[in-house]
Amino acid sequence: MNLRLLLAVIVLVIVALGGASLYLRGPDQSPEMETAEGTVGGEVALQGSGSTFIYPQIQAWANKIRGDYPHIIINYNPAGSGAGQAAFLDRTVDFAGSDPPLSRSQWESLRGEVVQLPVILGTVAIVYNLPGVSGLKLDGEALALIYKGEVEYWDDPVIAGQNPGVDLPHERIIVVHRSDSSGTTHVFTLFLHKAAPDVWPGELVGKTIDWPVDSTGRGIGGNGNQGVTEQVRSNEYSIGYVEYAYALKNNLNIALIKNREGVYTAPSVETAMAAASNALVSIPSSPLDDWSSALDAIVYAPGRDSYPITSWSFLLFYTKYEDPAKAEAVRAFIKWIIDKGYDYVVEGYAPIPEELREINSKALDAITVG
Repeated sequence: MNLRLLLAVIVLVIVALGGASLYLRGPDQSPEMETAEGTVGGEVALQGSGSTFIYPQIQAWANKIRGDYPHIIINYNPAGSGAGQAAFLDRTVDFAGSDPPLSRSQWESLRGEVVQLPVILGTVAIVYNLPGVSGLKLDGEALALIYKGEVEYWDDPVIAGQNPGVDLPHERIIVVHRSDSSGTTHVFTLFLHKAAPDVWPGELVGKTIDWPVDSTGRGIGGNGNQGVTEQVRSNEYSIGYVEYAYALKNNLNIALIKNREGVYTAPSVETAMAAASNALVSIPSSPLDDWSSALDAIVYAPGRDSYPITSWSFLLFYTKYEDPAKAEAVRAFIKWIIDKGYDYVVEGYAPIPEELREINSKALDAITVG
């Protein structure tokens, strides 16, 4: 049969089938991961909201996944972990980003209806605007006293004692914090409580708190990690806390923080992965389980090489989606992150250990059409 006749036969077969739609699979796509484009004939948009901590990484993944799944569009609103969790609980988004996982009570209310995936490692960098000073060293107690408003000047003995030979100015400290409901704040305040429990009580741990330093007139709020970044950049003699990627991108001074073993460490891929490795013994074995204690395991983790303000960042998905195309797109997104996403880790983040990737893969069987 010559080529022209073969093409004619193919056209006749398609016409006889009533114009049945055809689709192509990506190069690594198994039959069970058929694209939503193939099932519904168009693009599928997944709407997410939440953590600003993870936002640069989500942006990178949203761009890269189009190479394998051009029909999948990832829209993400970096509204903060608290807003993301609220939208997820209200079922107004398809997924949420959150640095802390759901609380025990939230998880109980959604038991069997949600999977929580720790997808990336990030670190909270302590950044400062102190002309002429680099390599500043701080411990949890000093930071707790600064954010309580009890340490007022940069040359206070609590700071100077950790920085011998450093010419610290007698200038008031401007203390910058998040003004929105923030997973970064939860991670930072949990560190303060674990590192200095006598100074920073448990009541001051959470996504949104009443900052004691604000009563002194030296506290400033910033919306999102970018808002804190801008406040620190704009105010000499200020200090703040941001996700490490924001500190790198904006060339901010980053302090060395004393870890649980008494070693001053800087945020990095290596120190984040060291903290994660030491926290693995305390994590669940399924994305359907309660992950509410996972943050406590990694913040202020043991180990000489561990950076003490390290966190997983989670993506939250439902186990059932009414739209079959959306369910398949969610599964494709998760599988792509596990298989290829860690080839595209943004500077300032670190990949999760292989053990966590294996746990996350269990979500693929848990997500179905509702």
